[in-house]
Amino acid sequence: MHKNGNDNGNCGGSIALLRRRVSGVLAVLFFLSLTPFRSLHAAPADEKENFGIVKSIDLMGEVYRQLSLNYVDRPNVSELMYAGIDGMLNTLDPYTVFLDKADSEELGELTSGQYAGIGVTIVTIDGAIYISSVVDGYGAARAGIRAGDTISAVNGTDIKNKPLNEVKELLKGPLGETLTLKIARVDAPSFTAAIKREEIRVNTVSHSCLLGDTGYIEMKSFGSRSADELREAFQGVLRQAGEKRIKLKGVILDLRNNPGGLLNASVDVAALFVRKGSAVLSIRGRAHAPKVFTTVTSPVNVTLPLVVLINSQSASAAEIVAGAIQDLDRGVILGERSYGKGRVQSVLNLSYHNTLKLTTAKYYTPSGRLIQKEVSPEPGQRKVLPVVQQDNLSTVFYTNRKRKVYGGGGIKPDVEIAETRSTPYLSELRNKGKIFLFSSSYRNRTPKKPALPLDRKALMTAFDEFLRSNKFIYTSLAERRLAELKEALNESVTLKSIDPVNIPEELQKGVALQKEQEIAKESEAVADAIELEILRHYDQPLARTGELDHDPVVKLAREVLADSRQYSKILHP
Repeated sequence: MHKNGNDNGNCGGSIALLRRRVSGVLAVLFFLSLTPFRSLHAAPADEKENFGIVKSIDLMGEVYRQLSLNYVDRPNVSELMYAGIDGMLNTLDPYTVFLDKADSEELGELTSGQYAGIGVTIVTIDGAIYISSVVDGYGAARAGIRAGDTISAVNGTDIKNKPLNEVKELLKGPLGETLTLKIARVDAPSFTAAIKREEIRVNTVSHSCLLGDTGYIEMKSFGSRSADELREAFQGVLRQAGEKRIKLKGVILDLRNNPGGLLNASVDVAALFVRKGSAVLSIRGRAHAPKVFTTVTSPVNVTLPLVVLINSQSASAAEIVAGAIQDLDRGVILGERSYGKGRVQSVLNLSYHNTLKLTTAKYYTPSGRLIQKEVSPEPGQRKVLPVVQQDNLSTVFYTNRKRKVYGGGGIKPDVEIAETRSTPYLSELRNKGKIFLFSSSYRNRTPKKPALPLDRKALMTAFDEFLRSNKFIYTSLAERRLAELKEALNESVTLKSIDPVNIPEELQKGVALQKEQEIAKESEAVADAIELEILRHYDQPLARTGELDHDPVVKLAREVLADSRQYSKILHP
């Protein structure tokens, strides 16, 4: 498998727990909504509760002291305390976490949406560090580095077989400091690039374009500049349509796989599509006075038909925007029920440069729906928190126009369509980096961007030869099950006298045939993926636009916008 990250840490992808470590949860830290602690006011505690707090602190201190002084092996006292804190926070929710000094610094970089770097995203494949993408306008692009290049050394340090996190640490450094990279490129001589670190601004609008008579804007996170970036993208789409004399049927705002971001950013983004003064969100919590967030800026457009795309990985700020658009009847929500992460996170600065990020309130949509999808505690887990009565999936709420919408956590779309999941063979090719490596090799052999479509037969013949030369072997699910059967027979005491290899001979033939058929069935999807990846090595925005042409969710959204009667019927049942 290959992993990825930008040159100062990966903000993409993936939602998990922290420190519980930073390496596993950077995405969560960046995209959670953060509220400064100074806005909180402590809830009053009675004498009994105060006594319980003091008693518990004394008990914890006593246990820690005994372990530190008397445990059979000498523990690392700092890590022991961190582990105790983590264990305590584990009983609450995945987003309440303790951050040590290093983690706290990384949190600051991620929530700001900017960092000191050279403008690349890196992946590791078979022990080598590859450039998977280059941000235009920054140091790496100016130095001639491109997707598919390999970094073999950083400041003279060989990095082959180094973990991705260690390489990211080598790439980090002060703003303005020069970084020296040794770059290898297939079918070309190696070269050295001296690149000065500069402030990298990550645009939360990852793509915008015209799809025929429909505008398309994709957002991958919510940061401090998201509203301005979205406004600029929206106006850019309108400008393109005007230049081409196209009358727009509507706009698609794609929030799929968007794990959220800053609370204020979600309010400002929603404000671009609804009337000034609209209530788009409320928060309630023990240490928070109930608060309603209303839009204070003028919208860019309140009449152009709008479809918002969400899926099971749309969370936090993305759910705030989708919920507001739905409850205010401003547009159609299309896709899958969203993740259900509706917790307000507040950041407290602790002693010795540590930080506590804790949940202090929950989000509610304008109709009163709780966004948070509550999870029951594991069996046997101590009952630290009171049982909260959750709205179920059939609980009805009403939009401004009295349409029915439903609770249960997350945002239930007006039009439901499941995401197309990658097939096993295609997933394996991607996870092993084979499509990326083949496309990089193609790019190095072919300096000029090829005309599309490519010769599919020649392309797949070349790809099959590439897989053979790289000794790639795909193991199907049926083959894995058969191998497990053989192993079980080998381990059986009663069947020691039977040769398990010969028992399923006909079954083996059937499994082999099934694999051939599976690969053949996926050949068109694999060819599409290769063609788009090759195009990405020349022109990333154009490749993304091409990818949307194969997206059934986007196709359905365009159909909804193209049929004004259907669109109106959804919002005015």
